Amino acid sequence: MTQITFDSAFAACPLIAILRGVRPDEVEAIGDALVDAGFTLIEVPLNSPDPLDSIARLAKRLAGKAVIGAGTVLRIADVEAVRAAGGTMIISPNANVEVIAASAAAGMVSLPGIATPTEAFAALEAGATALKLFPAEGSSPQILKAMRAVLPKDLSILPVGGIAPDNMGPWIEAGAAGFGLGSALYKVGLSADEVGANARAFVAALA
Repeated sequence: MTQITFDSAFAACPLIAILRGVRPDEVEAIGDALVDAGFTLIEVPLNSPDPLDSIARLAKRLAGKAVIGAGTVLRIADVEAVRAAGGTMIISPNANVEVIAASAAAGMVSLPGIATPTEAFAALEAGATALKLFPAEGSSPQILKAMRAVLPKDLSILPVGGIAPDNMGPWIEAGAAGFGLGSALYKVGLSADEVGANARAFVAALA
C-alpha cells in the first residue's frame, strides 16, 4: 500500500496522538481506534515500554492510513532505530540540531521542540519539517502570535502540552497549525474505546 506522506496526513487531520506509556500488546487496537476517529499522525515516545515494537506494529497495521513516528527522540542513534522499525517521523522535546539534521538526511519528518525564536530558527536551519511549541503550558497564544510574526508564513507550529478540546481555539487564532495531544487523549490504562471517544472529541472541536 502507498505510504501516506506527512503533508497529506497533516492536511487531513493536524493532530498528533502521543501514546506515552502504550504497550505493544495494546497499541494496534488503540491505533485502529485513532484512525477510525480520523487521526492520521501517531507518535510512540521512546520512554514507553518496547517502543520500537509498538512503532513496527503500527507502521505495518496502519500503512497507507497514518504516519507513525517516535517521540522523546534525544540521540542520533535513535533516529536510525526508529527508521529501521518503520517509523517516518521524529519528534523531540528539544531542538538538538544533530538529531534534526540526521532525521532530515534520512528523509524523515523532523518535529523538534522549541520555546523561543532562537531555537525555532536554529531548528529550521538544521532541516526541521515543522515545530513543536513545548511545553505549551509554559507558553501562551500571545507568545505564539509574536513568534509567527517573524517565522516563515508557511511553517507549521504545533503547541504540545496541556491541550484539551476546549482550549484549542485561542491557539488556532494565534497561528497554531495543529497540536500534539497527550494525556487528554491517551494515558496508561485507557481502553481503545476510551481513546477513540477522546479522539472524536478532539476532531469535533477542531471542526
